[in-house]
Amino acid sequence: MTTVVLNRRNLVVAGGSVLAAGVSGLLMPAGASGLAPTSSMWGGSNNYRKGAPIVERIGKGGFWMSGTVRRAGDGAPLAGQRIQIWAHTAFGQEHEPQAHGATLTDKDGAFRLEIPQIIPIFGQPHGHLAYDSDEFKTVFLRPVMRSAKETSLEAHFVLQPA
Repeated sequence: MTTVVLNRRNLVVAGGSVLAAGVSGLLMPAGASGLAPTSSMWGGSNNYRKGAPIVERIGKGGFWMSGTVRRAGDGAPLAGQRIQIWAHTAFGQEHEPQAHGATLTDKDGAFRLEIPQIIPIFGQPHGHLAYDSDEFKTVFLRPVMRSAKETSLEAHFVLQPA
């Protein structure tokens, strides 16, 4: 059994902790502790094609692009959200229509789309992803892979209402 020693030092430390927690809760607005929205990345919208079709896979696949979509503030998963994906691959370059496709998030806000292996362009193996529907603000992402040998890439969206 643990014995709690009540002395002046312990009471001051405990009281200070309670006071700090209480005061910080009064000073910060309720939304400040929530999940912040994702900002678009520089270069994320390069070669974007509005309205790319929803597809089961791009080309013959072999590489997985995946991630999640959540609502800013409370972090709730967002089902049925359209995520467009494109990349420079052996199947097509970023600017070519066959290199573009879209998928929808599942009930848990997760998405996953198989595409051909990403090939480095401009010295960087990277993908492009976009949320581009009307319900939330548009976000463009351009995550860079650590190595061209990787076979998957994740990107996560936190969306704020439009």
